[in-house]
Amino acid sequence: MIIRAAEQRPASLDALLPPSLAAKLDRLDILSRKIFAGKLPGERRSKRRGRSVEFDDFRNYTAGDDLRHIDWNVYARLDRLFIKLFREEEDLNLSIAVDASASMESGSPNKLVFAHQVAMALAYIGLVKQNRVQVASFGPGGVRQLAPLRGRSGIARVSAFLLESVKESPLNAQPTGAPANDLNSSLRQIAMNRSGRGVMIVLSDFLVPGGPAALQPAINALAAAGSAAYDTALLQILAPAEINPATESESGLVGDLRLTDVESGHAAEVTVSAALLARYRANLDAYTAGLRQAAAARGIACFLVPSDVPVETLVLDSLRRGGILR
Repeated sequence: MIIRAAEQRPASLDALLPPSLAAKLDRLDILSRKIFAGKLPGERRSKRRGRSVEFDDFRNYTAGDDLRHIDWNVYARLDRLFIKLFREEEDLNLSIAVDASASMESGSPNKLVFAHQVAMALAYIGLVKQNRVQVASFGPGGVRQLAPLRGRSGIARVSAFLLESVKESPLNAQPTGAPANDLNSSLRQIAMNRSGRGVMIVLSDFLVPGGPAALQPAINALAAAGSAAYDTALLQILAPAEINPATESESGLVGDLRLTDVESGHAAEVTVSAALLARYRANLDAYTAGLRQAAAARGIACFLVPSDVPVETLVLDSLRRGGILR
């Protein structure tokens, strides 16, 4: 598709996350398919029973149980020993990684802006629910990471980080010549730098030469970290014109063209025809299916997200049905 920089870039928290949407996010929380014991006391209710102050149930006393947990009032009434069980709370880490590479600078709505808006919405949910939130962006300048934050006081810092990440167009950066290697190395670095246990969400178009097979090192790195500590989900963000390039004909994507890859700088001459577009759609379907299969094989969820889906619909509906939010 034809690459264009976003005409308007968000310049404030309200542009990233409208107050009307923020109010609706207060009732949501991050959902993990696993049970995690965090390093710090949190507000997430665990399925495990532990030693918090919230009573859950009784069970019969067995030899070796802590005598401090015997309910002596029950013993006085029933002449039997029962242990009090409590609902344990656990701390959850939310790690968000946003692709800020040149291929994201396309689409209407712009993929780069859309990804940062989604990242802000997810970070907001994690922060207001007292989870530990860590945000990273990766692109031509390498990986930038924000130290883990907790609570509403961290919203301003996450917003400032994301606004800085989306401020400059990655089209101004020089191509590095190896998009797949850049993405692999960035995600490996982010995977290794995660702390604690929790959920990781990566927002990217995942478009690299060589297809999903070229991304296997990154998927392996994410899976290796996730096998013991993290649930990981990939949100593959594509512009409507990437999904159906026929819509770009009015913008000049027609006839004989010389197309240049914005990341590698490699060029190719093509003739845009109905047959070529049909082959493109078949290849794209195979690409997205291959990415889902490669991720699923390593226990990672993968979702295709068109950039023209309203952020509110994505967060309040799609991600809840997808098991990322509740």
